[in-house]
Amino acid sequence: QLRLVESGGGLVQPGGSLRLSCAVSGFTLDRYTVGWFRQAPGKEREGVSCASRSGINENYVDVAEGRFTISRDNAKNTVYLQMNSLKPEDTAVYYCGASWIYTCSERRDFFGYWGQGTQVTVSS
Repeated sequence: QLRLVESGGGLVQPGGSLRLSCAVSGFTLDRYTVGWFRQAPGKEREGVSCASRSGINENYVDVAEGRFTISRDNAKNTVYLQMNSLKPEDTAVYYCGASWIYTCSERRDFFGYWGQGTQVTVSS
């Protein structure tokens, strides 16, 4: 059974850092593209960052550039999202999704498997 479990969220002050983890089971990570998405209250889920099967990583939102870094450890079946210089507008539930697509996409409907999400709150 394919499963994704996010962890690492929490409450952090502006300017702080968090590292989110997406642990996958039931499938071999290197055969999937994994994306991080986030959903703030009252907003649609948006793509944040992606690690593709092709080996190319992408950030989707401008705010992530220079602050967020995605990485994958296929041996540990885990994808990470390192978030630095966090801002209050980064507050959201962060989800990881898995897809068969070879390269990254922001389209949520391309991702058929999702975790339950982890809450990130940036506040002083």
